[in-house]
Amino acid sequence: MAADRDDRYELFLQRFTECEGRLRAFLWSMLPTWDGVDEVLQNASLVMWRKFDQYDPDTLFVKWATVVCRFEALKYRRTKARDRHVFSDDLLDVLAHESAEEDEELFLREKVALRDCMDGFGDNQRELLMSAYAKGAKIKEVAEAAGKTPTSVYKMLNRLRNKLHQCIEAKLALEPEI
Repeated sequence: MAADRDDRYELFLQRFTECEGRLRAFLWSMLPTWDGVDEVLQNASLVMWRKFDQYDPDTLFVKWATVVCRFEALKYRRTKARDRHVFSDDLLDVLAHESAEEDEELFLREKVALRDCMDGFGDNQRELLMSAYAKGAKIKEVAEAAGKTPTSVYKMLNRLRNKLHQCIEAKLALEPEI
């Protein structure tokens, strides 16, 4: 029972941290201050954790989380409704919809760029990245399999991540939006 809860907790944290930046950007499109974004994201994360058993693992976590964030943002806005700098719910719906579409387009562009950049790596580099980021991978084991020290693997991974990051950024800057 405790192991199931730990696995569930670990899965939630993994999925949440993968998309936290996107959720912040989404909330920023709906809320006027970073303090509001922080407050709503904190409340939304608690709601997500409490309702995580309702999440379907076959769907994109970010989509489910975005829906939760949207409802929490609307709830937050209702509590701040007396402030004269608050947008109407209709405008927020439009902004949220546009932000979600842009986020999905960016996700697709990033996915294509990542694939193209990975294709540009040599077989050994690709294999090292894939094995290092496989579920449950441990750097010590990856290093042993590659006949390297863990320190050298960390250094190689750092160089590859930087190279990958630069490649993706360059591709996204050159490619027109979908």
